[in-house]
Amino acid sequence: MTTAVTGDEPELLAHQRRDWAAPAVSDVAGAQDGGGLGAGTPDRAPGPVGRSRTGRLGRPLGVGVVGLWLSVMVLLPLAALTVTSFEEGPGAFWEAVTAPVALASLRVTLVAAVVVALINAVMGTLIAWVLVRDDFPGKRVVNALIDLPFALPTIVASIVLLSLYGPNSPIDLHLNATQPGVVVALAFVTLPFVVRSVQPVLIEADREVEEASASLGASSWVTFRRVVLPTLMPAVISGTGLAFARAIGEYGSVVLIGGNIPRETQVASQYIQQQIEIDRPVNAAAVSVALLAIAFVTLALLRWFAGRSLRREEEAA
Repeated sequence: MTTAVTGDEPELLAHQRRDWAAPAVSDVAGAQDGGGLGAGTPDRAPGPVGRSRTGRLGRPLGVGVVGLWLSVMVLLPLAALTVTSFEEGPGAFWEAVTAPVALASLRVTLVAAVVVALINAVMGTLIAWVLVRDDFPGKRVVNALIDLPFALPTIVASIVLLSLYGPNSPIDLHLNATQPGVVVALAFVTLPFVVRSVQPVLIEADREVEEASASLGASSWVTFRRVVLPTLMPAVISGTGLAFARAIGEYGSVVLIGGNIPRETQVASQYIQQQIEIDRPVNAAAVSVALLAIAFVTLALLRWFAGRSLRREEEAA
């Protein structure tokens, strides 16, 4: 007896074929439990479970390798330095840090580093603005030269600055053995920090907001101060802090042009070397720990500010 075919039957058969092709719910559950796909179905190795097992094995290994490397390269040397600085007791440590010549070297270092950081905050932002927003012949060359202080040995920078600003200056500008000479040397080696921190932010900045501000009648200065600068400020502060942290520990660029005059142009790194040469390692370690503490506080403040800026952006979004 022949059964009549209705118009809905092909669709019904298609649904049945899809149901037959789909695995049963129990088979899927069995596969997730690691027991294969069920009765009558060959066992298969579940891919996602295998990947997660590999991830569980790889994560402790990666953390262990990173922790070991940081311990050998950073934590152990810093611990050894701290132990050496307190080798003769806290009183000797305090006496070494507060010695008049030591305090003078720290003062020269901090004052020069602050001045250099402020100069970099202004000039680094201006240079980044020109490199991103303006087109001019030789732009790529100038952009490449920004990274030169990172690649150039700092002692070479000191020789160059001494040739330019020393006793035989071709431009008749003598900065040898002066505090301005120390500032110039530190500004040279810390130039890239603010520039490279601000450049990506400027590239990603929304130009439409600036155009809207200009269309409403705001001047260029008002637009920069009210629209652009708040966006750039986290990057400017980050680059300025990194420049300050680098400046307080700089040695090579100031070793020649600075003159190493105690209480005048001798920076803390030169004082540390002097204490080592006269066989006073505890004094050298104590001043080194003081510089380390200053740098650590600076970096901690930078991280706090970066986290605060990120939270503000998330709340605004």
